[in-house]
Amino acid sequence: MPGLFITFEGGEGAGKSTQVRHLAAHLGAAGHDVVCTREPGGTPGAEALRDFLLFGGHDLSLRAEILGHFAARFDHVDRLVRPALRRGAIVLCDRFVDSTLAYQGYGQGHADPDILDLIAALTAQLGLMPDLTLVLAVPRARALERLRARGGAADRYESADESFH
Repeated sequence: MPGLFITFEGGEGAGKSTQVRHLAAHLGAAGHDVVCTREPGGTPGAEALRDFLLFGGHDLSLRAEILGHFAARFDHVDRLVRPALRRGAIVLCDRFVDSTLAYQGYGQGHADPDILDLIAALTAQLGLMPDLTLVLAVPRARALERLRARGGAADRYESADESFH
């Protein structure tokens, strides 16, 4: 595909969304077609799944949660990311498969080989990986300050205990 797919990864409050906005402004000013998006989310269906996964208050099994994230991801890739790349756009995405591996594979799955195999198999089915992934790191105390300053309701991952993070 003629476009470029760049993902931003990192913990809660690391500055992913801020950096996506800054890079998008810079690239747009240089005349590039830029699409900014996020995961889970990015399309109406994926946003509905995001709301369910982050705020739905339902306790899913880990495999069901992973499938929910990938359902949102497949819709996002099929309806937004791939079409944008085909037309030559630069797609900037706040989170992608690395977050699923970190949050569900290691944070919740504790590196269970069956869970890691499931994530790997679903990732392979996507048929799309980023051209570049930027991983942002920030001290946890600073991340917590940023999350508090944001206001609003914390999602289930932002609310997870320190051992998760």
